[in-house]
Amino acid sequence: MHTWDPARYLTYADERGRPFLDLIARVGAADPRLVVDLGCGPANLTSLLARRWPGADVLGVDSSPDMVAAARAGGSGVRVELADLRTWAPPAPIDVLVSNAALQWVPGHLELLPRLVEHVAPGGWFAFQVPGNFAEPSHAICRQMSSEEPYAAHVRGVAEPASHDAVEYLRRLQDVGCVVDAWETTYLHVLTGEDPVFAWVSGTGARPTLQALPDELRPGFEAELRRRLREAYPAGPNGTVLPFRRIFVVARVP
Repeated sequence: MHTWDPARYLTYADERGRPFLDLIARVGAADPRLVVDLGCGPANLTSLLARRWPGADVLGVDSSPDMVAAARAGGSGVRVELADLRTWAPPAPIDVLVSNAALQWVPGHLELLPRLVEHVAPGGWFAFQVPGNFAEPSHAICRQMSSEEPYAAHVRGVAEPASHDAVEYLRRLQDVGCVVDAWETTYLHVLTGEDPVFAWVSGTGARPTLQALPDELRPGFEAELRRRLREAYPAGPNGTVLPFRRIFVVARVP
C-alpha cells in the first residue's frame, strides 16, 4: 500500500489548484443543497466549494487516512469522510459532484462513471478533472527506470495513474443521457527550486514507486531519476517549465 504526504502534495498547491478553479467555473449550479468532493485530499480546494455555494452542505471524501487527518486539522470548514470512492454512497442525491485529479488512481474508472452519475440528483452536475500527461517524460522516465534492474522486481505491480482522452469520457456520459462539456488544457507551470520536476512527481505519480523500493535502493533510484528529469526539463534563467495536460469534463444529469 502506498500512502500520501499532504505536506509534499501541497508544495505546488497554487499550480495544482488552477485546474480545480477552471473546472468549477463551468458548473452552472445556482443553489445546490449537497456538494461533494470525491478524492478531496487535504480539502484545501474543497473549502472553495463552500465559498462558491455558502448555503450548501459541502462534504469531502478521501480514501487516505493521512489526507483526511490533514483536512480535519487544517480548518477547511467542511466535513470530511474517510471512504473509497468506488464503493461510497451519498446520504442523499448530490446536486454537485466534483472529483479533482482523483479518478486517474482508480483502475477501470471509465466503467465507474455511470454509477457516479446515479448519485447525482436530476438536473444536477458531475464535474471532474484528470491529468492527461502520462506519456510525458515526467512519467515515462519513471516507468522506464522501473523496468530496469535492480528496481524491477521491487516495483512490479505498484499503482500507476492512467486516464482517457476527453472524447472517451464525453461519449460514456452521453450514453447515460448527460449533456456533456469536455475539453483539455495544457498548463505551462514555471517551477523554481532544486530539481522541481522531481519534487512535483515525487508527491504524486512517482510516489508509489518510490515507496515500494527498499531503503538500500531508493537513494540511487532517486538520484538517477533526478538526473534524467533535469535533462528532460532543463532549468532556464526564469525557472523550469513543466507542460501539464489536463482533461476536463462537466456533465449535466438529465
